[in-house]
Amino acid sequence: MINRLVIQTLFSTIALFALQSPAVRAADNAAHVLRVGFVPGPYADEFREGVEPQLKRKGYIIRYVNFSTGLEANQAVWHGEIAADVMQHSVYLKAYNDRNGTDLVGVVQVPTPPMGLYSTRHHSLSEVKAGATVAVPNDPVNLERALKILQAIGWIRIRENPNPVDVSERDVVANPAGIRIVPLETAQAPRALEDVDFAAIQGNFAISSGHRLTEALALEQMRSPYVNQVVVKSANRGSQETADIVAAYRSEEFRAAILRNETYKGYRLPDYFPH
Repeated sequence: MINRLVIQTLFSTIALFALQSPAVRAADNAAHVLRVGFVPGPYADEFREGVEPQLKRKGYIIRYVNFSTGLEANQAVWHGEIAADVMQHSVYLKAYNDRNGTDLVGVVQVPTPPMGLYSTRHHSLSEVKAGATVAVPNDPVNLERALKILQAIGWIRIRENPNPVDVSERDVVANPAGIRIVPLETAQAPRALEDVDFAAIQGNFAISSGHRLTEALALEQMRSPYVNQVVVKSANRGSQETADIVAAYRSEEFRAAILRNETYKGYRLPDYFPH
């Protein structure tokens, strides 16, 4: 059976090929089409519920472009194949720009589900035993978040590292619970639940795999730099399209759509939401 990740990658490739067609892009520009990229998770639903209706009233036609990874989405923004993507926090974005020599910028935060520790084998944190396997993201930025969850519940202790992109398993300086840390590609974590005792799963992948935040045995205390955002190319920061997207997210209409929907209970809300 072809797995979901392979299918998503195939559709991403097809979508990018279509976007690169000059005829398609010219027709879209003439029709005021706005192409926005998403990875698996709740961000397309948030956009569809609270942002698209406002943009449609301004004459936009919205095209949703789905990617299997954030790298693909950012590449599409950088090459002008989509106007924006919605899937990453500022720490990840800085690491991406530094690594690729790009100048993508975040323009507005979006409601973001926190990373959580999940298990299908165990029902409480007290069931951890020496040798228990714990899957964590293998990219340093999200690895740091996972390690901080494990530290908060007392399973490990990590040294302070001011640079998230340098974090590794070597930063674990004590392991009183005796767990075995298993690094995995972020999107693979939900499927790994069948093979490990616990898994630290990024919020969007947990949601897209059918897990509820209330199922998590522990949730991160999400700080502002890890709240996801809409990202555009720096040259387009001042464009009318970007201004209209930002205005829609910051509107009372969007806040009302999010706050009345129980689906988003437990999400870390943007800083501009009323507190």
